[in-house]
Amino acid sequence: MMPAFDAEVLRTLSPSDADTLRSAIKNDGFLIVKNTQIATSVITEVIETYRAFFTQDIALKSQVDMSKTGSNRGWGASQSEQVDPNANPDYKEVFDSGFELAPSDPLAHLPVYAPNLWPSLPKNFEAIIKSYYAQAMDVAMLVLRAVAVATGHDPEFFKDKFSKPMALLRGNYYPSRPDWAGAQDFGIAEHTDYGCVTLLATDGVAGLEAKTVEGQWVPVTAHPGEFVINFGEMLQMWTKGQVRATPHRVIGTPSERISIPLFFNPNYDTNVAPLGSGETHLAGHHLDKRFRETYIHLQSAS
Repeated sequence: MMPAFDAEVLRTLSPSDADTLRSAIKNDGFLIVKNTQIATSVITEVIETYRAFFTQDIALKSQVDMSKTGSNRGWGASQSEQVDPNANPDYKEVFDSGFELAPSDPLAHLPVYAPNLWPSLPKNFEAIIKSYYAQAMDVAMLVLRAVAVATGHDPEFFKDKFSKPMALLRGNYYPSRPDWAGAQDFGIAEHTDYGCVTLLATDGVAGLEAKTVEGQWVPVTAHPGEFVINFGEMLQMWTKGQVRATPHRVIGTPSERISIPLFFNPNYDTNVAPLGSGETHLAGHHLDKRFRETYIHLQSAS
């Protein structure tokens, strides 16, 4: 069973709770967070807003097609992403939006801070997604604060490193598994997330699986209103393995599925090399490299 934590427990983290969290982030790399400040009704509205976008005619979605850009903002069609080079491109659709900087900001020209592309329909799409994005970042920061305590750091260790976060909010649309799908076809193939913390809301439909340290695939489920939390390569490196970046996948089922991950990553110029190593590994360089390996339209541009 996936470890579960109440948001208030993470906020006040007693020594015994810190021990439990420390074990969960090192050995499982996945956990559930309940009773956050984001109401279940808000998450349901966001899920249905993404669903309304994805079920539109392809001509409307193509107006915000990210393949026409040099970044990952807007709609990604089925098979526009390949997380595992040994598998076929993933058959899901996505919609990505991210952190916006003022045009005068010296980092504004970087692809990881590219301007967002917003569709004209469904109505209020931009406002609903932006509102949720801000709330989700607050929850992700709460998780990071607890991780800092559990790994022996000041609770505010991460705070200044996320003032301009490379935070990507995504709507994932997994259709029912296609008839043509074979052994190398996945909604999303086996992979580890690239950054620090992923905050995932879902519609409750099963499909996500995580790989244990023993190499077994186990289902990861959460009720609507709860969040699945997992950790990425960047945080595993940064903490010298105190946090596990756990492989996971979605094969697909006869039921369609909507999930909403927030990939919460630090400022572009944050050094995420192993603490105390004396090395330099910029967060932005890591993320840019991994994006170019994954997005088909960025592979061809490399």
